[in-house]
Amino acid sequence: MNILLLGSGGREHTLAWKISQSNKVKKLFVAPGNAGTSKIANNIDVKVDDFGQIKELVLAENIEMVVVGPEDPLVKGIHDFFLQDAELAQIPVIGPQKLGATLEGSKEFAKTFMKRHNIPTAAYESFTLDSMEEGFLFLESMNPPYVLKADGLAAGKGVLILNDINEAKEELKAMLADAKFGVASQTVVIEEFLNGIELSCFVLTDGEHYKILPMAKDYKRIGEGDTGLNTGGMGAISPVPFVDGAFMQKIEERIVKPTIVGLKKDSIPYVGFIFIGLIKVDGEPKVIEYNVRMGDPETEVVMPRIKNDFVEVLQAVAEKKLGELRLDIDERSAVTVMTVSGGYPEAYEKGKEIFGLDEIYDSLIFHAGTKEENGKVMTNGGRVIAVTSYGNDFREALAVSYKNIEKICFDDIYYRKDIGFDL
Repeated sequence: MNILLLGSGGREHTLAWKISQSNKVKKLFVAPGNAGTSKIANNIDVKVDDFGQIKELVLAENIEMVVVGPEDPLVKGIHDFFLQDAELAQIPVIGPQKLGATLEGSKEFAKTFMKRHNIPTAAYESFTLDSMEEGFLFLESMNPPYVLKADGLAAGKGVLILNDINEAKEELKAMLADAKFGVASQTVVIEEFLNGIELSCFVLTDGEHYKILPMAKDYKRIGEGDTGLNTGGMGAISPVPFVDGAFMQKIEERIVKPTIVGLKKDSIPYVGFIFIGLIKVDGEPKVIEYNVRMGDPETEVVMPRIKNDFVEVLQAVAEKKLGELRLDIDERSAVTVMTVSGGYPEAYEKGKEIFGLDEIYDSLIFHAGTKEENGKVMTNGGRVIAVTSYGNDFREALAVSYKNIEKICFDDIYYRKDIGFDL
């Protein structure tokens, strides 16, 4: 079959790598893709939210399945666009409809969903410009640190964790009155700070059945020891050493099942990936957030551990036969380390030539922010290259990734040397 994958990051290169291994694929197209996907698929210069151009591409290339990588087109309703178009309605889209995508598109929507279905999460309240004074009073009733979240999509930058009450009030005002994150912060969710260790749970559902994919743990802060600004992710590990059978059972019974059942109870049609951001607090799992797609860079360690033909898995989702499928998981650990441009996640330069990629043999290389120019691979984003390796445990895998990262060179390269430090 001909498959179209939407996106251009490390997640999409990893998905393209996995999909391209299937003998069920005739042609794989990635829109817009990057320098990595161009080696294994046909890159098409179409934006992920240009639904008109996507339709033209789908019809012109006889696309038989669309896999949506990032959240933006899902929140904007690409799945609904297909269902409402007579020429596209029969083509399966892997990714939820707009209503389901609101789980990521609105923090308030997600929190009320969790509350309604008794899914453990942090206590919270929501505020708008009209109720900003109440927001100040709510902050005064809490103990630090204070967690402020822009309700809408803010490219991973809309969450603030602050220790000072006055600073928290200033930031609440900046978000609500000064539109610090634009329309994303017209509503702000203030919630209690949960003290624990974070991890990522990925679920694939056909709307009826579900499969839990390998668990992972990512590292969001730019600085070693989890310091500094939040990023899109500096590295990830799978499996997660502290997730034993008993803890996994708690996650499934208290969080995954109620989420899937809750979607059905609320008549929210949902086909695709659910990312559940978790935190382990005093031995108990709680939900920090939902995302409606795979995480990045967790995809770079989750997909390499799935042994199945992934197109068969996606077909089972499209045909609502996921319950009949058995996932075959690699027992080895997988670790990825992200190289980034100097200055990221703040100002950074693009267009730096990348050297050394052809010298790496015993790791997987996934392109996150790259482009090809005149046969050269150039940087084209803050997060640039992810280096994924296998090992008998995460330490062994990390050693391989770090050894190979030393072969990669571009101007002002940076990466964290302490991935897994807290395990």
